Amino acid sequence: MRFMLIPRPSTPEPTPAPADAPFDEAVFIAQMKFNEEMHKAGVLVASEGLSASAAGAHVIFKGGKSDVKDGPFTETKELIGGFYVLEVKSKEEAIAWARRYPGGMGNDDVMEVRPLTGPDDIPAEFLELIKKAAPTWSESFHKKAP
Repeated sequence: MRFMLIPRPSTPEPTPAPADAPFDEAVFIAQMKFNEEMHKAGVLVASEGLSASAAGAHVIFKGGKSDVKDGPFTETKELIGGFYVLEVKSKEEAIAWARRYPGGMGNDDVMEVRPLTGPDDIPAEFLELIKKAAPTWSESFHKKAP
């Protein structure tokens, strides 16, 4: 089973660090060791950190049209720090890894644990539509459709 772990601050209001705040090397090293532990255990499929929201954008769809809102995004609920994709045997195992996360880069953290949708989660008729609409992508889908 694949799960995405999504770290994010839990504080309702953003608490930006001052520009001259010292870098917390101990926390950073703890997070890199967390990555290394998952990699060595063979459960880490992918992980990436995200750059500051000032470099990003939101593409908003409404009424059949799209609009772009450039960052930065100031509401903490809009921000995530990155993601991990794990291949584990159960939700409980994914949660066990999430509990090992060394949070604390300036906020109290929440680690969201979300299962990824796989072919076994999709009705057969939708799998057939996926094959017709996106034949090359459907081949790369984690498992082949029945």
